[in-house]
Amino acid sequence: MKHIIILGDGMADHPIRRLNGMTPLQYADKANMDMLARNGKTGRLITIPDGFLPGSEVANTAILGYDLNLVYEGRGPLEAASIGYDMRDDDFALRCNIVTLADGKIKKHNGGHLTTDEGDTLIKYLNSKLGCEDIQFLTGTQYRHLLVIRKGNKHIMCAPPHDHPDEPWQPIMAKPEPGWENKNDGERMTGQETADLINNLIIESQKLLKEHPLNKEKTSKGKDAANSIWPWGGGYRPKMKKLTDIYPQIRQGAVISAVDLIRGIGHYAGLNIIKVKGATGLADTDYEAKAQAALKALRTNDFVFLHIEASDEAGHDGDLELKIKTIENLDKRIVGPIYKEIKTWRDTPVRIAILPDHPTPVEIRTHVNKPVPFVIWDSNIVPDDVDTYDEVSCAGGGYGMLRLGEFMDIFLNP
Repeated sequence: MKHIIILGDGMADHPIRRLNGMTPLQYADKANMDMLARNGKTGRLITIPDGFLPGSEVANTAILGYDLNLVYEGRGPLEAASIGYDMRDDDFALRCNIVTLADGKIKKHNGGHLTTDEGDTLIKYLNSKLGCEDIQFLTGTQYRHLLVIRKGNKHIMCAPPHDHPDEPWQPIMAKPEPGWENKNDGERMTGQETADLINNLIIESQKLLKEHPLNKEKTSKGKDAANSIWPWGGGYRPKMKKLTDIYPQIRQGAVISAVDLIRGIGHYAGLNIIKVKGATGLADTDYEAKAQAALKALRTNDFVFLHIEASDEAGHDGDLELKIKTIENLDKRIVGPIYKEIKTWRDTPVRIAILPDHPTPVEIRTHVNKPVPFVIWDSNIVPDDVDTYDEVSCAGGGYGMLRLGEFMDIFLNP
C-alpha cells in the first residue's frame, strides 16, 4: 500500500462569532474532505510535545514520527538544508524573516508579502553590507531567509515574529536563556554575545533597508516597507534518521511544498524534494500543479508528504474570508482530484490522511497548541460514525486522541 499525507498548514481554528460559532473548517464547503470522513476513520492528534512551542517545524516533524527531544534544532537548520547550505559543525543557523515594522510594532511578519526576487535583492544587499567570514545572509523564499553565525550559541530566546503581530518589537529582541548569559557552548560565543550580535544586526538592517531603492519605491506607492530583519528559530546541524530507516513500509518517499522549512525536514528525513512551478506558499498557489505532482510522485514513491501553506498565511493575516477560501481550494483542487485519480488505481491501493499541523486562528493571528483533527481513508478501512471533517466532529472519531508518533504508526499500518 502507498501512503499520502495532505497537510493544510494552520487549517484548524477556533469558533468564530461571525460564523455563528463555527470554525472555518465547519463553515467551508469541503465536500471531498467530508466524504473521506464519512468513508474513513477520524480522530484528533496532539502535534506539540510538552515543553515545545507550537511552531510548524515542531508540529510537522512530530507528525512524521520523530521524537523532538532527540532531533530538534530549530527552524534555521532545516531551512539551511532546503536551500542547499551544508552546515558546518560550528555553524549556528537562524531563520531570518524580512518584516515590516511600524509605530514601534511588528506590523507584518512577511515584509508585506515579498516576492522571492525582492527578498533576494534585499538579502544580498544586507550580506554585502553586514556579512563577513563569520556572518552570512543567504536567500530563501519570499520573506523567509537564512542567517548563519559561525560559533553562535543556540541558547538564546528569539521570538517568532508571526507570534507577535501588532506588538512592540523592542521588548522581544534576542535574549540569552537564563544561565547562559556568560556561558559558552564548547568553543562558541556566550549566550549574551550571540544575542547582542543578533540585536545589532537587526538595528543595522533597519538603517540599511530604510534607504534601499526597493523600499523607497514601495513606500511611494503606499505599500508596506520590508524594513527590518528578524532572526529566530536558530540551532546547530540536526541529527535525524531517514524515514526509510524508521519505517519499513517506506522504501522511497517524497515531499512537496513551497516552504523551505518543510523541504528541509524532508531533506533530513531522506525524502525526495519535489519543487512545483507556480507553488507560492500563499492563496495564489497552483493547487492543480501540486495535485498532479503528488500523483506523479505516488507512482514512483511509497510515501508522499504534500504540504499546502495557504491557510496558515491567511490565519496570520487575520483574513477570515481568505482562510475559508483556502480550505475550499484545498478541498476542490487538491483533495478531490487526488481521490478521483487514485480510485482508478485498481492494482495500487493508496491510503490518504488529511490534517493540519496546528491551528492558526484568524482572530489571534498566531499558532496555538491544541489538538488537530485528522481523517484516514483507504478503500478497505472500516468507517467510524463521523460524517464531516472538522475540529468538533473528529473529537468523536474512532481513533480518539493520538499523541505525536502514534499517528504515523497507525497511518502506515493497515
